[in-house]
Amino acid sequence: MKPDEMKASKTALVVGANGVIGRNLIDYLITLPEWNIIGVSRRGGVNSDRLRYVAADLLNEEDTLAKLGNLTSVTHIFYAAYQDRPTWAELVPPNLAMLVNVVNVIEPIAPNLAHISLMQGYKVYGAHLGPFKTPARETDANHMPPEFNIDQQQFLEQRQPGTEWTWSALRPSVVSGFALGNPMNLAMVIAIYASMSKELGLPLRFPGKPGAYNSLLEMTDANLLARATVWAATDERCANQAFNITNGDLFRWNELWPKIAEFFEIETAPPLPMALEVVMADKEALWNSMVEKYDLMRNTYEDVSSWRFGDFVFSWDYDFFSDSSKSRRYGFHEFVDTEKIFMDIFEQFRKRKIIP
Repeated sequence: MKPDEMKASKTALVVGANGVIGRNLIDYLITLPEWNIIGVSRRGGVNSDRLRYVAADLLNEEDTLAKLGNLTSVTHIFYAAYQDRPTWAELVPPNLAMLVNVVNVIEPIAPNLAHISLMQGYKVYGAHLGPFKTPARETDANHMPPEFNIDQQQFLEQRQPGTEWTWSALRPSVVSGFALGNPMNLAMVIAIYASMSKELGLPLRFPGKPGAYNSLLEMTDANLLARATVWAATDERCANQAFNITNGDLFRWNELWPKIAEFFEIETAPPLPMALEVVMADKEALWNSMVEKYDLMRNTYEDVSSWRFGDFVFSWDYDFFSDSSKSRRYGFHEFVDTEKIFMDIFEQFRKRKIIP
């Protein structure tokens, strides 16, 4: 056994390991010597001393059992997997099934299972449906289904009594961090959109609804979320609780957008509502030419495109924020500056040759 493994007393099963949330969670867990980490995703990954990857189709019960059925050392499940679908109703069956399949396999074979961490979002509050009560609080009533986040939590609530494990639910706002091929990565949307605007000699126009430019928003940094996730999973006070996790500040696009344009060294022009999923659909050739011209990493246009998600976020012509004081009352006091986080992520994209 390697020295690092001798120190480790906990084993994390990170489900959704290659997403923006899962990848940053793994990066944080690696810094904590008491953890061994198993990352689960459809694509797998590169193993290291205290990290190994498992490629599994979690929608397939047999494959989930075959791939995860020997992971008897798991002490903590960090569930951050997501399957996209065209409608809210269609999101429910696959996203509930994946969680159920994981728990059904791990719970009977892992005698030291202590905690299941569930990643949620503001869909719990109906934020995706239209203007919702702000600030949203963990005690707010559920809304009319369908909503897979609620179904997932209810599954854990019903499964947990009489077991040795507890659960927690993390509710971030829009998460920003580094990840490729992720359907929900706003920082990537902005970085690619701004880079292409610059390449075409265009100013940076806000593409969302007019009211969205002036609404009050908040974000959640993926690194902050990772620290909060581990805190909630290991602090006994957090057992069977849900927590809003945010950067701790508020902003409006009308103030932040010009600063983003300044980072990319381009001008701004008045907002112009346009669906990015439509206007960026024909830009693959432009992207490929930029990859060659600037010697960028050979990422496909699909891997750097999250246009549908960008349209979703930029359509919020209503306030979008929660009350995160519960996490502070329970002991998590960290915060970050949203503007700085965006700029840091853009800089990271440049250093990794994702964008020019």
